[in-house]
Amino acid sequence: MTDLNRPARLNRTLLVLTGLVLLAGGVFAVGTHFGRIPPLDPGATLVPGTATPPGWVWYAVAGGAVVVGLLVLRWLIAQPVRKPKSHTWRFGQDTGQTTLAASTAVDPFTAEVATYPGVHAAHATLGGTQDAPVLAVVLSAEQDGDLAAIRERITSEGLPRLRQALDLDELPTTIEFRFSAKAGSRIQ
Repeated sequence: MTDLNRPARLNRTLLVLTGLVLLAGGVFAVGTHFGRIPPLDPGATLVPGTATPPGWVWYAVAGGAVVVGLLVLRWLIAQPVRKPKSHTWRFGQDTGQTTLAASTAVDPFTAEVATYPGVHAAHATLGGTQDAPVLAVVLSAEQDGDLAAIRERITSEGLPRLRQALDLDELPTTIEFRFSAKAGSRIQ
């Protein structure tokens, strides 16, 4: 799993935990129904008596519901985040130090990729640290764009220039294609 899809690990963990809890609850309910759990009588009432619970129980239930609702809202907000966290790069030399914002480093790359045939728009995020960089590229391709040719041109032309400019041997990259509603220019 990469840093490009940070919510994925949490999503999988929560899905596994929810599945295990539901599975255990189902096994317990079926076992109780068929009398397979000896201390429980399937014909007994669920709670003793018919009195309403104390007033504090309703407040506790409402507070728990609010907390669960806020956690779910936070989870939903985290879902669209797919860009890696960006850092400022620092290059130290004998004559001084240079700082470079990651967004500034990828601006020429995205401007170049946006001019490729079949590309409507390009966005890129250079994330990670200087020791472990990652590049996330999101391309809006035209409906009739050749995705294989676009990817080949990025990997053979654009990425080598970016790696050379950043003085990197490797730059792990993900490319996400989205289709634009606009069609490419047609020659008649």
